[in-house]
Amino acid sequence: MTTTKKPDSLSLSQEIMEMASAQRRLGIMDEATYHKITVRHLGPDALPTAEPITSAEVRAVREKAHLSQAALARYLNMTVSYVSQLERGAAQAKGPALALLNVIRRKGIEALS
Repeated sequence: MTTTKKPDSLSLSQEIMEMASAQRRLGIMDEATYHKITVRHLGPDALPTAEPITSAEVRAVREKAHLSQAALARYLNMTVSYVSQLERGAAQAKGPALALLNVIRRKGIEALS
């Protein structure tokens, strides 16, 4: 009886990434397509994780973007009260709010436009 070895998913993911990177360098694949490679190809450790954000950092992000609490709340699709709670430290950003605040912190408010 012969057994077949399952391919190593880590090396397969590495191969996919190397191939995609080479295609991007050669101009066969555009930048947008390259960035659409999903987690199932890269693995869960490849994506940036949302860093916790303090109340002072929430306020700094908002002020750097030259937004009022109401305007930031609109970008985040949340209430003004929630943004106020984040800035006062009464609430801690989690889930989508944390992810969006991290995007704004890294790339600026333009990333959401």
